[in-house]
Amino acid sequence: MTMYRLFLTAFLAALVSFPALADSLANLTLSEAEALWAEHDHEVKLAKRALQGAEADILSAAQRPNPQLSVNVNTLSVQPGVGVGGPRDKMMDSVIGLSQTIERGNKRGLRIQGAEARVAAARGDLADTARQQRLALRQAYYDLRLAQDKLRITEETSGLYRKSVEAAELRLKAGDLAAAEVSRLRVEALRAANDERQAAADLENAQVGLAYLVGMQSQAKTLRAGDDFPAFAEIPRNTEETLEQRADVRAALARVSAAEASRDLARAQKSRDVTVGVQFEHNPTGTTWANNSVGVNVAMPLFVNYAFEGEIRRAEADLDAARDILEKARAQARAELANAHAGLAAAADQVRRYDAALVGEAERVAKAMEFAYQKGALGMMDLLDARRTYRAVQMDAAVARAGYAKALAAWRAAVATGDES
Repeated sequence: MTMYRLFLTAFLAALVSFPALADSLANLTLSEAEALWAEHDHEVKLAKRALQGAEADILSAAQRPNPQLSVNVNTLSVQPGVGVGGPRDKMMDSVIGLSQTIERGNKRGLRIQGAEARVAAARGDLADTARQQRLALRQAYYDLRLAQDKLRITEETSGLYRKSVEAAELRLKAGDLAAAEVSRLRVEALRAANDERQAAADLENAQVGLAYLVGMQSQAKTLRAGDDFPAFAEIPRNTEETLEQRADVRAALARVSAAEASRDLARAQKSRDVTVGVQFEHNPTGTTWANNSVGVNVAMPLFVNYAFEGEIRRAEADLDAARDILEKARAQARAELANAHAGLAAAADQVRRYDAALVGEAERVAKAMEFAYQKGALGMMDLLDARRTYRAVQMDAAVARAGYAKALAAWRAAVATGDES
């Protein structure tokens, strides 16, 4: 009965939440999209697994060598055998030993230091992956918004042409318009219908792209971007402090620290580890309990043939490579900051021009041309040219607004210092 109630409760909760989710996807805000992305993004999940693995490596690095227990039995004779009686009466030598390797040269500390640096690098990788994927999400969201605007513009244009064709056909029947003029208008109407279908296909592609990032592939066709393009934001100057706090630079810096620890660990191999052991030996004589003895042994390697020169040189080469990668990361981050700053400034200037003059002027010209055509003061070709110009300006303005939104997202990602971008 309890299981039935649990199942019924879960089923009813699903029924209640499904319509709410569908409504949310049909008017998805950017913050809602980011919440879904944080839960479903595959690349971020993989980066988290890599971090978990690096954290587990700290446990391995902190372990000391395990002691070794040895048991030896020797001087067994075929005749007369091991004899009779208990273990202490057997005709055989038995040795029990216990040994422990003592590491020297701070090897354990260097292993821990290197593992902790690799954890810091993995955290930086996770933050950088989140930064890049969040940027991809925002760009996909604005691509969807742009596709919606393009479809709206093409639908309005196609509807206008359909009404114009209907009115022109009435004028043709009344003998007020030439057949050639109607044919031109029909051709433009067909072109507008083709543009509308292409815009609908572009919308589906944008929905699929965003659905992958938010984990809603099965409901891609229901996705609609509810937020408008962002307003203008002030652009502060890029600073060197911002550069050094970026996640990718911090990850590269942590890998330099890890490589330094590995280099020091390779050099520490030249400090000889000592293995200390104790043993107890039972040595019977005849069939009676005889001599029991205790021994101590110490062992250490002799670097006669090889002294870890290869490992040391390899570790030094890896350190040089890590430093080169750090400089490369800084250079790439500096270039990304500069490009994002310049791209955002250019995009903002373009949107201002469209919003301040171009769109308004094109709309006024289009309305004047429509009015003049209705009064018979304008020819069909001039009207079609005016409509094409107005539609092109509308499309270009939508593209400019989307370009600014994506440039703003790229700039925010470029200056982000963690996974909060």
